[in-house]
Amino acid sequence: MARTISSALIFLLLPLLLQFYSGKSELQFNYYAQSCPRAEEIIKEQVVKLYSKHGNTAVSWVRNLFHDCMVKSCDASLLLETVNGIESEKASPRSFGMRNFKYVNTIKAAVESECPMTVSCADIVALSARDGVVMLGGPRFEMKTGRRDSTESYGAAVEDSIPNHNDSISLVLSRFQSIGVDVEGTVALLGSHSVGRVHCVNLVHRIYPTVDPTIDPDYAEYLKRRCPTPDPDPQAVLYSRNDRETPMILDNNYYKNLLGHKGLLMVDQQLTSDPLTSPYVEKMAADNGYFHDQFSRAVVLLSENNPLTGDQGEIRKDCRFVNSN
Repeated sequence: MARTISSALIFLLLPLLLQFYSGKSELQFNYYAQSCPRAEEIIKEQVVKLYSKHGNTAVSWVRNLFHDCMVKSCDASLLLETVNGIESEKASPRSFGMRNFKYVNTIKAAVESECPMTVSCADIVALSARDGVVMLGGPRFEMKTGRRDSTESYGAAVEDSIPNHNDSISLVLSRFQSIGVDVEGTVALLGSHSVGRVHCVNLVHRIYPTVDPTIDPDYAEYLKRRCPTPDPDPQAVLYSRNDRETPMILDNNYYKNLLGHKGLLMVDQQLTSDPLTSPYVEKMAADNGYFHDQFSRAVVLLSENNPLTGDQGEIRKDCRFVNSN
């Protein structure tokens, strides 16, 4: 009898022992409750403060999460600078137009002043995205923490990990599926295109030399006024808003625009023509609450992609560089 109980106990404890041995643990809610009780509050304070001065920071935080988590892991590898010939992920063409990285350092400094070497840059990327969504009129949701920071950059992996705006919708869906985000979640995540803007470099191929027949003609004329040349200067501030009605509100206007043939990017407009995605576009266009629910769910799935935990990676002192030993 005693041997049976002992065997059963070992069987129950085995996953825990293996987890301990591997140095890996799970993300959890309120991970910093003991080590840095105000961590999430400090990050939120900084997000709100930065938004009041630079409204576009909230859009940057959401994009940061996507770019960080799609490449290998949610591990803040995105934030590393190019060092010793190892190219930063920020230098990839896929990162074109990304900005406000310096303000990540602002958030990190505020956290470090209260809890040195405790809160990871990866968790700052995740939590700032969550709080940024709220600043953009999106839903509030809970997020697990306990991510650790990578000690290397994955610049060479960016092109194969992050979908391009000209990729087929089937490729985009497979990329997201590979990290555990289903079709419904992918359609919701693309709703982040409801906010911010697109540089003319990324959309002129749809209006020059001829207009893409899937674009509403009046909308095409608007785009030509925003992007008057087929060969725009990448350094120039030439862009179109993703959503002309509510350009800084995360809402379902994005889907209404798609149904009106006013999608900016190829990947956007394809959502309405693909039989796998079009039902979700119609459903989200009709119900902003449903969109917000699915967006929350998908962001959480994205934020939990293959995190470093336990004794994996490190807690960077400066998000731009790995710690010096």
